[in-house]
Amino acid sequence: MTIRVAVADDQAIIRSGLRVQISLAPDLEFVGEASNGEQAVAVARQQRPDVLLMDVRMPVLDGIDATRRIAGEEATHAVRVIVLTTFDLDDYVYRALRAGASGFLLKDTSPEQLLAAIRVVADGGALLDPQVTRRLIAEFAARPTPRTPTRRIAELLTAREIEVLGLVGHGLTNTEIAERLVISIFTAKTHVSRILTKLGMRDRSQLVIAAYEYGLVVPGSNPS
Repeated sequence: MTIRVAVADDQAIIRSGLRVQISLAPDLEFVGEASNGEQAVAVARQQRPDVLLMDVRMPVLDGIDATRRIAGEEATHAVRVIVLTTFDLDDYVYRALRAGASGFLLKDTSPEQLLAAIRVVADGGALLDPQVTRRLIAEFAARPTPRTPTRRIAELLTAREIEVLGLVGHGLTNTEIAERLVISIFTAKTHVSRILTKLGMRDRSQLVIAAYEYGLVVPGSNPS
C-alpha cells in the first residue's frame, strides 16, 4: 500500500529536500506541501495524507496549533502528524505531542530514519522509543501541569489497563509489556488499543503524557 505524505515547513529548501526523499521511496507518494500552518491545515483537509511532516515554527499559524486543528477535526482525524524540530525535546515538542502529534524528528535526521519514521507512524505506531520516552518524562517533571486525580482513571480503566498504561508511560514496548505481565503480545496490544479508545486518544505518544498526568509515572523511577 502506498503511503501518502505531505510536508509543512516555511523554508522552501527544506520542503524541496523532503519532497525529493519522499519521491524516491517506492512505497511513498508526495501529495502536497505548505509554507505555514494555515496552509498545512488546508492540505490536510484537501489531500488527507496518511502522514504530514510538520515544522513547529511557521508564520500565520504555528505547527502546534495546526496539529491541534488537524487532530481535532473529524475530516482530518486520521492524518498522522510528525513534528519536525531543530531542538531535541524543546517546549514546542512537548506542546505538539499534547496537541495530537504522533511523534517528532530532528531536522538533521538521516533520510533512512525519516522514511522509517513515516512508515512506523503510517502503520499506527508512535515515534517514541523508550529512551526518548524517559527523557520526556524527565521534562514533564519540571512542569507545573496539574495532574488529574487518580480516582478518575479508575472509573475509566480496569486495574489491568491502568497497569499497562503505567508501563507504556515508562517507555515499555508491547513486547516488553507482554514479557513483564506474562501475557501474549496480542493481549498487550489489545490492552493498549482499548486504553486509547477509552481515553479518546490517538496514539502511544499521548498515552505517555496521560500516564504522567494521571500520576502513574514518577520521574526517575523504574516500572515495578
